[in-house]
Formats: sequence, structure tokens, C-alpha cells
Amino acid sequence: MDFIEDYHLYEKAMENAYALITKRKTIDDFYYDLEGDVIDNVPLPFDPLLDDGRNPDIIDVVIEYFTSTEEYEKCAELVKIKDKCLKEQTESDQQPLSL
Repeated sequence: MDFIEDYHLYEKAMENAYALITKRKTIDDFYYDLEGDVIDNVPLPFDPLLDDGRNPDIIDVVIEYFTSTEEYEKCAELVKIKDKCLKEQTESDQQPLSL
């Protein structure tokens, strides 16, 4: 692979991550596209078997990419999802008070 091919793979990984994080596509959608020869591969910046991409670190990487490409609408949507994920994580980390 050369630099251009690597960059296109990186772009595709960020677009795929955005689609999964925003739930525009599911991993099953990608699987069916692969099975139907619609696409050749599904690059992602995370392992979809271990993670759904909705964790703050992964979302930050995707936000950074879309900031660099000046796609601020996507960034705004990702920030909202990240905030929601952080809120849910914080709430699940809190222990109930015992009286």
C-alpha cells in the first residue's frame, strides 16, 4: 500500500465509524453489503466485536478527523452522542446511597 491508498482506507474507516456511532448503519448492514459484494472491506478504527464505537476515546478520534475535513455538522452530532455516553457512564458509575 502506498500513502494514497492508506489515506483512502483511513477516510473510509472514519466514515464507517461515523455511520456506526450515529446508528445510520449497523454492523449487520456492513455484513450484508460484504456478503452481497457491494463493498470489499469494512475498515474501522475499533474492533466491532468488542466495541460499538460509542466510547469517548473513539468518538474523539472521529471528531478530530471530521474537524480536519471541516465537516462540522458531523462533529456536532458526535459531540452530542459523546456527551450522552459520558452521562450514561457517569450515572452507571454512581453507587446508590444507603440509609
